[in-house]
Amino acid sequence: MAAGGKSLVLVLGLVQLWVNMGISTRAARSSHSRLTLSHKELWDLNRTWVFHGPQGALDLHTMILDEYQERLFIGARNALYSLSLERINTDSREINWPCTTAQEDECLMKGREKSECANYIKVLHQYNRTHLLACGTGAFHPVCAFIRVGRWTEDSAFYLEADHIESGRGRCPFDPNSPCVSTFSRGELYIGLYTDYWENDAALCRLNNHSYTRTERDDRQQLNEPKFVGSVVIPDNDDQDDDKVYFFFTEKAVDIESGNNAVYTKVARVCANDLGGQRMLVNRWSSFTKTRLICSVPGPNGIDTHFDELEDVFVLKKKDEKNPEIFGLFSTTSNIFKGYAVCVYHMDHIRAAFNGPFAHKDRPEHHWTAFEGRVPFPRPGSCASKVNGGQYSGSKEYPDEVLRFARDHPVMFQPVHPLHRRPVLLRTDGERRLTQVAVDRVEAQDGHYDVLFIGTDNSVVLKVITIYNKETDTVEEVLLEELHVFKVPVPITEIIISAKRQQLYVGSEFGVAQVKAHQCHLYGSACADCCLARDPYCAWDGVTCSRYYPAGSHTKRRFRRQDVRHGNAAQQCNGLQMNGELPQKAVEKSVYGVENNSTLLECSPKSPLAKVLWFNQRGTDKEEVRADDRVVKTPHGLLFLRLRKMDAGAYLCQSAEHGFVRDVARLTLEVLEEERVDELFHRAEEAEEEGGGGHHKPPPCPLPALPHGATSKLWYKDFLQLIGYNNFHKVEEYCERVWCSDKKRKKLKSLQPKWRFSHGQERRGRARGDHHRTPRHALGT
Repeated sequence: MAAGGKSLVLVLGLVQLWVNMGISTRAARSSHSRLTLSHKELWDLNRTWVFHGPQGALDLHTMILDEYQERLFIGARNALYSLSLERINTDSREINWPCTTAQEDECLMKGREKSECANYIKVLHQYNRTHLLACGTGAFHPVCAFIRVGRWTEDSAFYLEADHIESGRGRCPFDPNSPCVSTFSRGELYIGLYTDYWENDAALCRLNNHSYTRTERDDRQQLNEPKFVGSVVIPDNDDQDDDKVYFFFTEKAVDIESGNNAVYTKVARVCANDLGGQRMLVNRWSSFTKTRLICSVPGPNGIDTHFDELEDVFVLKKKDEKNPEIFGLFSTTSNIFKGYAVCVYHMDHIRAAFNGPFAHKDRPEHHWTAFEGRVPFPRPGSCASKVNGGQYSGSKEYPDEVLRFARDHPVMFQPVHPLHRRPVLLRTDGERRLTQVAVDRVEAQDGHYDVLFIGTDNSVVLKVITIYNKETDTVEEVLLEELHVFKVPVPITEIIISAKRQQLYVGSEFGVAQVKAHQCHLYGSACADCCLARDPYCAWDGVTCSRYYPAGSHTKRRFRRQDVRHGNAAQQCNGLQMNGELPQKAVEKSVYGVENNSTLLECSPKSPLAKVLWFNQRGTDKEEVRADDRVVKTPHGLLFLRLRKMDAGAYLCQSAEHGFVRDVARLTLEVLEEERVDELFHRAEEAEEEGGGGHHKPPPCPLPALPHGATSKLWYKDFLQLIGYNNFHKVEEYCERVWCSDKKRKKLKSLQPKWRFSHGQERRGRARGDHHRTPRHALGT
């Protein structure tokens, strides 16, 4: 295809992508969070604690949470750490585990960078109640060891058992930057990694003290340059022999028609007890199958926009451990446009794909089709278990016909589609790269909600909920909080949730941050603010916004107000002022502007998600202000580009959110005639020159009223006539607010008692012309 043709296809593809994005997000969606907290604010609010390690940077690669021991175990560079779940920056314990000098020298001689020639701990698992299994890169000589952690919480043991250090080849990659995922179950380590020095051999492996099973070497149908992302053991039923291990990864497409650079996200499945065959597939998986995970935005004419690059995967475990939900964080593969999506998969959909037809190709250049021939028994991909008939005690007894079919048909024909066949979350603004996802299932008053904590490449954790509307087949995203958990912008590499403690443990190469999952009172003490926040963790308890307890006796049920699905504060909080809540008062102030100049009526609603409404109020009647080429509605307020005399009057600023409307500010705009103001300032300048004050700058702030008999300027009397004596106090306050610093304002207040008048004396003195000068800018420019 010619270069011009490729460019046209690319442009059309991007246009289609944007069209699809618009169709998929018909429901309300905002890129603004209700709360945005900087690292300093999180620290000042006592909501976060950070552990940096003794060297100031951890180079963290893995961490695990042990709720029983109440510890967080971290694998870093040349070290492991044990941190307290209560406060991770206190009571830390350290194990130094560097590589040997000989290993480091050999690593450098082979041309590796000095930073690579260290022992990076990439595999860390709870081996039993007293030990961890840890494996590190060992300067390109992988090593494994057992770490003693003690049996009880009060047992402070944390040391490496040096007499049990052994080779980590096949259990840990050589390269610290190599992708690696693993899970540990009943003494078995299941791991996806590159097993060799040059990263030519990608494998899914199962290891224990007695056996070893892996994928075929150099079989592109099984693995083709994969990037491993996640793994998990999930039971199918109560028979442990039927447990399956799932691996999530992206790989290059084998299909010729898909293009040279195409990548797909895959999920592979093997039986946990698979030992391979007796004569065929010796020490190779006899149950390996894989299929594609689809995460796409439906578009017109059946054209979908696909997110094919899997960035992270999170398995949300539920009471029914056989049916967790799988959350995948995906990105687009385009070099021009970067978008992100979160898709959710149910286990019944995944199992249906693996129990469906196998994919088949007659020849390498042919398309994939569904295999329509006879499938041998036991079905390839099934496990040797009682549930499957109990005819075979293990995979080594499987007939050669079954093993041959399994070797030739590792791909399933049906892909796995997400829940609702669309993402639950989309991010296409390109502001930041999304790196991690973790999910907490929270019970609220109107149902259960999944709270997504999404890590970015600039130290931010986004706290989001998504709400599916069955009637409109749309998904609403609600961005609750934007938390800057680290002081420096670094990519977030790990997020672990402690549901028991309601805490997040966020990892990066910079360090580990402990963050409270919620801080409800920050939304505000009013019922409306709490309800509009739509945070499933929070509810109004009759006094303030606080933690919602579904079945507890912490608050009286009749006072609890929460509406996550709709955020209907008007209905939830109607009439609650009688129960002690005071109505929020609108700000009232006067604003002065000069005719034909610009003036801003400021109004900032508490919620960044609220829509601002402006009204011109005349008595009890009000009329909505229409924007035009002279009046502009801005995020900061109502901007008059050129004031007219007719603009004077009372203005009401209201905020509206989910049907709840409240007054934010009442502003009275006074418009001064331009000619008279110019004349007054001109006369004032002449008076200064005649009095020898031409070289003196006017004071930056209004000075306090001078006592009777003090020197005065004649022009001030005319200025008072212009604005009216009754408005003088308001003008003075306005000028002081615009021009005075806090330091100058304090100084003025300290001078005020020396010149205190009765109200009548003050007015008479000012009528005679006191020594004030009000800068023109303070009147509204």
